[in-house]
Amino acid sequence: MIARTDGRMRLRDEGRQAHVTDQQHHFEEAVRASARTGHERTLDDLQRLVRIPSVSWPAFDPAHVAASAEEIAELLRETGVFDVVDVRRAPVEGGTDLGQPAVVARRAARNGRPTVLLYAHHDVQPPGKDEDWLSPPFEPTLRDGRLYGRGAADDKAGVMAHIGAIRALAAAAESEKRDLDLGIALFIEGEEEWASQSFGNFLRENRDMLAADAIIVADSSNWDEETPALTVALRGAVAFNVRIQTLDRASHSGMFGGAVPDAMLAAVRLLDTLWDADGAVAVDGLGAADLDVPDYDEARLRSETGLLDGVSPVGRGAILSRLWAQPSISITGLDAPDVANASNTLIPSVRVRISARIAPGQDPNAAYAALVQHLQDRAPFGAHLTFEDPGLGQAFQVDTSGWAVSEVRRAMADAWERDPVDIGVGGSIPFIAELVDEFPEAQILVTGVEDPDGRAHSPNESLHLESFRKSLLSEALFLARLDQRIA
Repeated sequence: MIARTDGRMRLRDEGRQAHVTDQQHHFEEAVRASARTGHERTLDDLQRLVRIPSVSWPAFDPAHVAASAEEIAELLRETGVFDVVDVRRAPVEGGTDLGQPAVVARRAARNGRPTVLLYAHHDVQPPGKDEDWLSPPFEPTLRDGRLYGRGAADDKAGVMAHIGAIRALAAAAESEKRDLDLGIALFIEGEEEWASQSFGNFLRENRDMLAADAIIVADSSNWDEETPALTVALRGAVAFNVRIQTLDRASHSGMFGGAVPDAMLAAVRLLDTLWDADGAVAVDGLGAADLDVPDYDEARLRSETGLLDGVSPVGRGAILSRLWAQPSISITGLDAPDVANASNTLIPSVRVRISARIAPGQDPNAAYAALVQHLQDRAPFGAHLTFEDPGLGQAFQVDTSGWAVSEVRRAMADAWERDPVDIGVGGSIPFIAELVDEFPEAQILVTGVEDPDGRAHSPNESLHLESFRKSLLSEALFLARLDQRIA
């Protein structure tokens, strides 16, 4: 009798599970259909955002960043999903000035469902020279399956992937006549391209608005145009200026050259010590991480970077180890007389901007100290060095054991019809460490809509439209499945 009762209970449970599975399948098919029918509208909205030149750097008009924020806030209000949508600002770290406007939104979770926080940024890099673009940087242009324009990929496509996924979820729920229980928060930052200077204060001031069980940071790349990726490692960043001085005034180069070292001579000799003969970093105290990396050959490196014929790659080890797991140092700026204003004088001082990327696991404060010590110990001819404006960013590695990682991988595989690749990224997203500090229990997923030919930060930045469609669908499926998950 007991056995027969247990059997009936088991059959009822199996029947109930099959019913739930069938319902979820129908819902996910509705999500797919909604994402498909809403795609053109999403692209139109993306192009409207690209037309707003929302450069967050101080030399540019902040009214454009404010206009971009208001436009995104209105798009979120139109979804009808959120309990609150607002544009907010917070003080920059160590000061009273307010940072650039960010957009926040939240809907409360219901019936024990989790809450997911969706992050992207709506500010963009300066466009650079118009003549370097094939089409105007703030006039979105469709060409060969790509959308060109500043911010088309980095990161207004991330913004619209979030909004498009939410629209698809809401439309599917309406068509299936079901309520959404998932909690959703959004944080669309307005100054990521200017070092996220108010980020920490913003998190603290809006903690209740942004708290979540899982966080999607949509600001990375996929493996290629056909393969999705989850970013599991990011290098940290150390950037600073160093002023190199040898004279208290300029002197005639013909009269004193050959006996008096000028600052340019000292700078060239000093900076060359940062690398060895192979171009690998030669600074004691900057270490490497032990990461497994996929195959990636020199031909792909040349294709993705525009490396000229006859110019060799630098560094040692597997190429992706050099990009993801080893330190790098670049000189990204130089203050000195330009050629048009060159005179026959010994230059008394020059200033350079040093930008270093450090391996996952490296402490940025220790890395900065190692760089300063290296330069001080090797200052040629007794040149005077002054260090200015250090900016430090933590590296990041994802704990891939959580449920959110499993769910997002499954959603990517279903949307792309190809298993995702775990990747590292040579660039940095320093604010992720602040997310970890503020929300230590949240699972953080770094995704993106970019691809290796997207040329973020460069002229002719672009978005691969088919990759964008699949990335949006991945997120929509992820949200649909979380809507059925008990937190």
